[in-house]
Amino acid sequence: MIEFLGYIAAFLTTVSFIPQAVHTIRTKDTSGISLLMYVVFVLGIATWLVYGFLIQSNPIIAANVVTLLLSGTILFYKLKFDHSKSNKE
Repeated sequence: MIEFLGYIAAFLTTVSFIPQAVHTIRTKDTSGISLLMYVVFVLGIATWLVYGFLIQSNPIIAANVVTLLLSGTILFYKLKFDHSKSNKE
């Protein structure tokens, strides 16, 4: 039962990133996204993923693999498109 609760929490927190990732990929608009926040967040997710592997927690591993991919994509777009905007100005 406890692990099931972990999977529910992992699912809910992970799917919350899907709308932002889809919006960012479609529009390439990252103006409302804080670069510092996403850098720190992606590093935090990567750390949670390592922790999940160390304690062998499948809910933590599953959630953080997906969240790292989604938040990493958003960070990639933030770096790519905000940087190219500043070069044009």
